[in-house]
Amino acid sequence: MDKFDSLFELQSQLNQRIGVDTAGMDDATKAEWVLNYTRAMQQEIAEVIDSVPWKWWAKYQQFDQQNARVEVVDLFHFLISIAQVLGMSADDVYNAYIKKNEVNHKRQDSGYTDKDHGDSAHI
Repeated sequence: MDKFDSLFELQSQLNQRIGVDTAGMDDATKAEWVLNYTRAMQQEIAEVIDSVPWKWWAKYQQFDQQNARVEVVDLFHFLISIAQVLGMSADDVYNAYIKKNEVNHKRQDSGYTDKDHGDSAHI
């Protein structure tokens, strides 16, 4: 088992311990949990932001890199959970990432002047 597979397994175990069975959800429950997890991710992103001295008017702030790292890991917990709700395995996410990365490079090569929703339809 590689590290990415291990993260997915650990998250599955944690979700089950919390009482969330991502494998047996109907569409309404999937939608509810995708929304729950994305809302949680918004909060985690806010916590990353709070780790950075973004208040230009406040001189007391310092960059808390350690806390930012912890918040990034929290984001992974929720992101992996979303993938699991959507029925994606670690391999599915990896393969989709590779394909989307190629699309993003092609967009950069072409200047990305026009939005083409179809360029990601194969992912």
